[in-house]
Formats: sequence, structure tokens, C-alpha cells
Amino acid sequence: MAQSYKHHFWDYVEYLLLILCFPLNPLVLLNIVEPHPNNVLSIAGTIIWIVGMILVVYPVVYFKLKGKVNRGKSYVHTNRIVKTGLYSIIRHVQYTGGILSIFIATPLLYPHWIFILLGFPGILLTYLGSRREDLFLIEKFGNKYKEYMNQVPAMNILTGIWRKIRGNKLLK
Repeated sequence: MAQSYKHHFWDYVEYLLLILCFPLNPLVLLNIVEPHPNNVLSIAGTIIWIVGMILVVYPVVYFKLKGKVNRGKSYVHTNRIVKTGLYSIIRHVQYTGGILSIFIATPLLYPHWIFILLGFPGILLTYLGSRREDLFLIEKFGNKYKEYMNQVPAMNILTGIWRKIRGNKLLK
């Protein structure tokens, strides 16, 4: 059974993209990039950023409550598969939140072609990171995690909500 996640070169590329595209953006704050603000896009970006940040922070609290994390360990060191709450809708809540709050919100908050361009590889690398996380969790939890993967989509919130609604109707 694997005990630790091994970082790859592409993880560090993703981390760099996360920094370059973060809404408190170093490229904007240092006046390297001059965005062209738009009120409608800014409002949409702010809403997406808030939703994304809720998803990013959610596992920090929820895993400690539901994941049987040993005292003194980080929230990522769960001892069981968490299948309730938002984890009944999507498996990778934090990855999804990162994509929303960084790679989708930033081009809306700071309309500039560079953020759109950086967003594509950022989304792709985040998605690939979630796939590696699935492999790690299969190794850690075995067939139970594979069953969970068949029931709950990785990041597609709309599919997750649809399955949840459909599943609830089937139970009644």
C-alpha cells in the first residue's frame, strides 16, 4: 500500500501556473500585465472565485470530520473514503475548486489573453493531477475506491448533481 504521493515535473509546472494565474495576481500587481476590466465579467469571476474557494477549503474541514484522520495528521491523510457531502457529487472537490477559482475566475477578473492562454495548460495539468490522485487512492483503498469512482464523477458537477437527483428519485 502506498503511503505518500510522489510529485512529478508536471506538478511543479502546475504550481507555477497556479501562482501566475492566482486572482491576487503577481503579473497584475507588478504591472507586468494590464488587464481590461469589464463589470459583467468581474461579477461572474467573483462569483466563480467564491464558489471555487469554498470547494478548495471544504476538504480541509470535511476530511477531518468524516475521513478518520489521525490526530496531528494533515487532512489529506484520511483512513476511509469520504462519500458524503460534496463528495457524493464529485470525487475531486479541491481540484475542481482550484480550476474554478484560479484558471476560470482569473481571466474573468482580469481579462487578458495571457490568462486564457495559461489557463488551458493549468486546467489540463490539474485534471491530470486528479487522475494520478485516483490511481493513488485505488492503491490505498482498492476496489472500494473503484466502486466509488463508478458512482461519482471526478469533477463534472452537473453530472454529479444529476446522478444524485436521479439516485434520490430511485430510492423513493
